[in-house]
Amino acid sequence: MGINTPTPIQEQTIPTVLEGHDVIAQAQTGTGKTLAFVLPILEKVDVNNPETQALILTPTRELAHQITKEIKKLKENIDDLQVLAVYGGQDVNSQLKKLKGAQHVIVATPGRLLDHVRRGTIDLSTISMLVIDEADQMLLMGFLPDIHTITAETFSSRQTMLFSATIPNEIHALAKKYMKQPKHIQIAEKQVTVASINHYAVETTDRRKEGTMLHLIKEHNPYLAIIFCRTKARVQKLTEVLKHEGIECEALHGDIPQSKRNRAMKWFREAKLQYLVATDVAARGLDVEGVTHVYNYDIPQDLETYIHRTGRTGRASGSGEAYTLFAPRDVDFLQMIEKGIEMPLEKLVFKGISIPDRDDYEEERNVNIAKARREKARKKDFTNKNFKR
Repeated sequence: MGINTPTPIQEQTIPTVLEGHDVIAQAQTGTGKTLAFVLPILEKVDVNNPETQALILTPTRELAHQITKEIKKLKENIDDLQVLAVYGGQDVNSQLKKLKGAQHVIVATPGRLLDHVRRGTIDLSTISMLVIDEADQMLLMGFLPDIHTITAETFSSRQTMLFSATIPNEIHALAKKYMKQPKHIQIAEKQVTVASINHYAVETTDRRKEGTMLHLIKEHNPYLAIIFCRTKARVQKLTEVLKHEGIECEALHGDIPQSKRNRAMKWFREAKLQYLVATDVAARGLDVEGVTHVYNYDIPQDLETYIHRTGRTGRASGSGEAYTLFAPRDVDFLQMIEKGIEMPLEKLVFKGISIPDRDDYEEERNVNIAKARREKARKKDFTNKNFKR
């Protein structure tokens, strides 16, 4: 895969895991932590044993899909190793069919995994290695009760590995309850996701935000770009505005059907799609080569989110550009970011930005909504008629 030297997290974690110790590893995104647990797991799995031996828990479908892809790349030289991704939005019957065969490694989101546990289609008592990835995000997304339920289904003899960018008190409590004298590994924050990126702050107003965003992307015409919004509704609204202006983009948030999310990610990775408009949760762990620009349409309200977002560009020793839009009321957040990364963001102002014509846009949006409703009603009527037959 062209990797010749381990990153600090890999160098410290891999030998510790191979020795059988429980591990709490703290490292920022983009430091290579996925391989830090995947490589020793592949080394330790016994392919002659058909039972599930390793479980990797992730907070999002995208991250589960991404980790599974990494394992599939690495398992080409390991005969008969089977890995399965288990997350919502997939066809349950297809998953059930795959689970009838040997699955040595399962990569899962908590909700869908528990669904299979309750059905009796996944037996966690055979697990000898458990990884909880992005543990701090698990907490933020309310998965802590699920993690307790899942861990209780495994035997205490398992080896547990916990990876997180931050270690809040809840994670310490989780470790104390389920881990055996864990080794603590902490990689000093070198701000690897900050140093190779040019950072800009673009002053605007709420009314001119859409116009400023349009101006930036038309002026830059980036190779690949991710635009971050604070909520699903704002992602959807901005995506519609950009499409109305002839910009090819797709939305990425939790309410988008999994098939559409997978398709959008595939197009983006293949550079057939230039822009992704995403929430933080949907883009958690998203690692795509060639992202040249990141735009914070909504300013991050904590340092960790800023580092995570901007870390989507400037990866693998490349360079990138990050633009953060801010209004006068966002100045406190801007100062917090600058203090956290220990460098000022270069300030930009674009005067004379026009506000997009809302009348044409709203008319087109209403037509699309009416069309979608008619199609939904048609499908419902078709289903009811066939059901009556």
